[in-house]
Amino acid sequence: MTVEIRRLNPGDDTLVMRVADEVFDEPVRLDRLASYLAQSGHFMIVALAGDVVVGQCAAVIHRHPDKPTELYIDEVGVSPAFQRRGIARKMLDAMFALGREHGCEEAWVGTEPDNLPARALYEARKEPHDEAKSFVMYAYGL
Repeated sequence: MTVEIRRLNPGDDTLVMRVADEVFDEPVRLDRLASYLAQSGHFMIVALAGDVVVGQCAAVIHRHPDKPTELYIDEVGVSPAFQRRGIARKMLDAMFALGREHGCEEAWVGTEPDNLPARALYEARKEPHDEAKSFVMYAYGL
């Protein structure tokens, strides 16, 4: 089956009515998705197999007064039934292109130390001239 990589824009939230298992961490609420897509600097790329979302990549632009503009890759998810087909890589390629179009000079992403598939995806993106940076992230409930 052919998979289409597509950017969601405001008003496209109804495209996410049918979602394959384990693409998102929780069920998608259309009101939250519509609000997300309406925000400037919020991007979502999806992978569609027919009319079913089988992958998603969400990112936010971070603008700083003292550093270059960067793209934070917040989420990448592909249904297990569609993994190992290059879908996540294609979504990241599309997201990085969006970041460049919006003036981002770098992108960053974090994952859990034991998430080996995600780490393999991110580490495979390194090219010999790229300088990948490691960091420690702390998450707090508010």
